[in-house]
Amino acid sequence: MQYPGKQRFFRRTIALGIFSLVLLLSGCEKIELQRAEGAKLNWDQLRGQWVLVNYWAEWCKPCLEEIPELNALDIAPDIAVLGVNFDGIQGQALEELGKRMGIEFVLLAEDPAAKLGWDVPIALPATYIVGPDGDLVEARFGPQTEDDIRSLIGG
Repeated sequence: MQYPGKQRFFRRTIALGIFSLVLLLSGCEKIELQRAEGAKLNWDQLRGQWVLVNYWAEWCKPCLEEIPELNALDIAPDIAVLGVNFDGIQGQALEELGKRMGIEFVLLAEDPAAKLGWDVPIALPATYIVGPDGDLVEARFGPQTEDDIRSLIGG
């Protein structure tokens, strides 16, 4: 004796299981960001600390003003600062520009916005603040200070 209702139930259950597995695996895609000097940075390795993704440009005076503040934050063990050149400068030219400007934090070779599901900022400086759990907490515009960021993250 066949049980058509049971077979339908099992087919749906199997289909739902396969669909769930596909969704789960698609969420496991590792995000790798390239540093200016060429080394890869695994985004997941930044979990457990605050991450500041800062967009800057050489011609942006407020960007220049906040560099020492970002350098100071990057020294902290609970914070990583990643710099993104708004003008798309890459490679050796980006490394040299960063040195001339006194940037001591990691410079990314490319804008991570698309990989991270963010909008590219339309004003500078822009700082995206990511919590230790990997979720975007806030996007801030204008120069940031160490005190401003510490007030937000509670430390």
